[in-house]
Amino acid sequence: MQSKVDVAVMIGSAVPSNLRAMGQSVCWVVLLNGERRGTAFASRNEAQECKAAWLAQLSAAQQGSLH
Repeated sequence: MQSKVDVAVMIGSAVPSNLRAMGQSVCWVVLLNGERRGTAFASRNEAQECKAAWLAQLSAAQQGSLH
């Protein structure tokens, strides 16, 4: 099964309270097959790095299952 990894933006009241307390009104999250994985990120770049790590992990797991 092919997994889908996305980065989604959350705005306003959807932003976790700890980030709102720091003045953030927007954050980014990583979705794996439509389900949130891990924490909310204050920057899109951080979320993109997490996405890349998920893709690498999934690729390695897939490669391992082929051998």
